[in-house]
Amino acid sequence: MIIKSDILILGSGVAGLTTAIKLAKALPDKKIIVATKDRKEESNTKYAQGGVAVVWNKLDSFESHIADTMRAGDYENNKEVVRMVVENAPDRLQELIDWGAAFDKNKDSKYDLGKEGGHSANRILHHKDITGYEIQMTLLNQAENLPNIELLSHHFAIDLITQHHTEAKQTTFGDPSITCFGAYIMDEQTLAIDTYVANITILATGGAGQVYASTTNPVITTGDGIAMAYRAKATVRDMQYVQFHPTSLYEPGKSPAFLISEAVRGFGAYLRNDKGERFMLPVDERAELASRDIVSRAIDNELNRTGADCVYLDCTHLDQEAFVKHFPNIVDKCQSIGVDVSKDMIPVRPAMHYLMGGVVIDKKGHTSIENLYANGEVSRSGLHGANRLASNSLLEALVFAHEIAADIISHQNKLDKDLPKVPEWNAEGTTDPDEMILISHNRKTVQYIMTDLVAIVRSNERLERALDHLDYIYRDTEKLYKRVTLSPQIVELRNLNACAYLIVKQSLKMKENKGGFYSLDLLD
Repeated sequence: MIIKSDILILGSGVAGLTTAIKLAKALPDKKIIVATKDRKEESNTKYAQGGVAVVWNKLDSFESHIADTMRAGDYENNKEVVRMVVENAPDRLQELIDWGAAFDKNKDSKYDLGKEGGHSANRILHHKDITGYEIQMTLLNQAENLPNIELLSHHFAIDLITQHHTEAKQTTFGDPSITCFGAYIMDEQTLAIDTYVANITILATGGAGQVYASTTNPVITTGDGIAMAYRAKATVRDMQYVQFHPTSLYEPGKSPAFLISEAVRGFGAYLRNDKGERFMLPVDERAELASRDIVSRAIDNELNRTGADCVYLDCTHLDQEAFVKHFPNIVDKCQSIGVDVSKDMIPVRPAMHYLMGGVVIDKKGHTSIENLYANGEVSRSGLHGANRLASNSLLEALVFAHEIAADIISHQNKLDKDLPKVPEWNAEGTTDPDEMILISHNRKTVQYIMTDLVAIVRSNERLERALDHLDYIYRDTEKLYKRVTLSPQIVELRNLNACAYLIVKQSLKMKENKGGFYSLDLLD
């Protein structure tokens, strides 16, 4: 079946929904479809604990936020993009507040601005320790009240539609004529794959945390948008920059890992090793509040040096009443595994958290493919450089949603152009898989290859070995993909493998250690 819309948005997190809301309000006669592969409220946004970084009071400055972002990104950032995002932040946050988002206030009825690693000032607006959930619900409430937005849950994008499909043209990387005409999307309840054609398509599919066995990301983050864009020959860059969050709760075998927010260290918690020593003090002048790449490597070094399974986050010296008020969900989660934060230290270790690389976009959100935009973690905007500063991710999505919407609105004529005839999905000759175990086995294999060989510390030998293993999984998966009737599981495996391959290949090209990339072969 062919389904037409003016604008197709893939993903229902802050990046997708904010863009949809702005477009729907400005273009009430245009049809906007937002498709997401899970429930409409399920996204990485929902799990963001810390908050949104924004210069909000006179004790702070744009120049300070810009400097912190550049330093955290190891100066690999695009400074023009950093300035654009930081200077637009207050307006975008006020807009979110006007839409109904509630951020915590202090006893003086002013916003209670938190501080996180890498920040030189208190500038984090938050809603307890579930800021992402508050924003997600605010945006859904807005979107559901706009009649020209159609929200499709459990609809999984398989591939972007380009001239490869409409003209049987063999596209190549760098070809400026490649144009996106929509996407093939699977209804996960019927497994039917329909053809969604659109004048404008926006990728807002999130990151690729599930490439690793241990990650704070939900199970849906399988790099779908990055893999689709790469197959469509879009430019994908900086995949070697993988951010590991220093403090995920240590629960062996549990995935996703529960995140102990950066804001806990901003609140004053200390990191200690198994002997009770504060090991961050000699590592960085900022100690526990150094940027995530520095803290994660320090913890990794501590674990390798001592042979311990975890380090500890000590909150016992803090104002417990204030701590419980600020972090109720973290306190409840710790209690559920027998950890009383007022008396016990929290066992933590790093877990994959965020991907700085992705589909390359410019300041207006354009990818290298015509009529295809990207926003959020799926994109590589230049804001984060080699390592993302805490609480800049939700901010990036809010600002780029505004820029993308403004660009589309100012070029409305693109929405009126005739689209080429698009063939429907052809599943002829495929059969149901005999055993799903083949797919789940390969998925776990990819995750453990990446965790063991392509994690916080890498080497060329580890990367080459990972590439060999991934090549076998790729060939095995492609044979299966061509033979069996498609399911979400086989498509996710294919996407995970593509992202893993890109991380390894782009890691091998690195000539120096920067931010989230660290190789033993490149030590001074």
